[in-house]
Amino acid sequence: MRRYPAVGEPLACEPITKGLLNHGYRVATTRGAYFLKHHLDKQHLDDATGERSLIARQHRATQRLQSIGVPVAPPLADADGETVTVIDGHCFALHPWVDGRHRIGAQLTPDQSTRLGALLGAVHTGLEHVMGPGSGTQTTRRGHGSPDPADTFALIDELLDAARGVRPRDTPLDAFDELAVHRLVERRALLERHAHRRPPTPVGPAHGWVHGDFHPLNLLYRGSDPVAIVDWDRLGVQPRAEEAVRAAAIFFVQPAGKLELEKVKAYARAYREAAGVGSAELAAAVHRVWWERLNDFWILRWRYALGDRRADPQFPAVSALVVWWTREYEAVNEAFTG
Repeated sequence: MRRYPAVGEPLACEPITKGLLNHGYRVATTRGAYFLKHHLDKQHLDDATGERSLIARQHRATQRLQSIGVPVAPPLADADGETVTVIDGHCFALHPWVDGRHRIGAQLTPDQSTRLGALLGAVHTGLEHVMGPGSGTQTTRRGHGSPDPADTFALIDELLDAARGVRPRDTPLDAFDELAVHRLVERRALLERHAHRRPPTPVGPAHGWVHGDFHPLNLLYRGSDPVAIVDWDRLGVQPRAEEAVRAAAIFFVQPAGKLELEKVKAYARAYREAAGVGSAELAAAVHRVWWERLNDFWILRWRYALGDRRADPQFPAVSALVVWWTREYEAVNEAFTG
């Protein structure tokens, strides 16, 4: 905090419990409240110099977006005019504190769902304006080829072994492991039936600059108004419509694993209009994200490979969604494109 003399003397520092990839703190000073972010999600970078450069690019993007009216919370500059502070090889940034709360799709009205879609469309068009047209050289992993079912079958076998585990004789699986085994067996059967529907790699103008992680924990509301889009760590070039579909699948999923399709329809219609995205582009994105979900087990990999159970509460809805989505594929596609 000594690097930021303009913010006053620090009085208290409290960790923020929400968030999966980075550490955050609410810092109270003699002049107000601030959000201190410790960047841990290095996206496979090996040194602080590369990380600092990447974070600085994210900061410049938010500064430019703010100048054209997109609700963001750009970082503060230190006494040397820098927005990234490196201490012992760790990167930090200080942001103004934004009073607000997170809202999931169930808390949004249809009109607010429309505003959400328009907001994401404004993000995509705004990024194109401030960053320039997207280029494939910046494309992240999601922009590459679609998952290979052969790899997924091998992963399912590994995860089944981990979920069943080594336990004393006659000791039953706990509730989570039992659900995991059920979903893994179910998913293998689904994938066997639908393996022929693997989508091609997207090419052409569908790629553009995107937030990269647009979901309820990265959007703050004050009342009914979105006031800040935060956590730009995954800023990059990807198929833009896929972000719209991916975000809707997080915002509007219900606990039983269904999507609120009327809200999705309002959201998607507003997104298409704001971003200038056609129905065909969005339909292709729906198919690719559905396939991605059909092959994805990130929560189980966190639990069984990394010993990290923070995402476990998301598993029941996430794992049920792909089953429901496969069954209601046409209705979901219509909600996004109709």
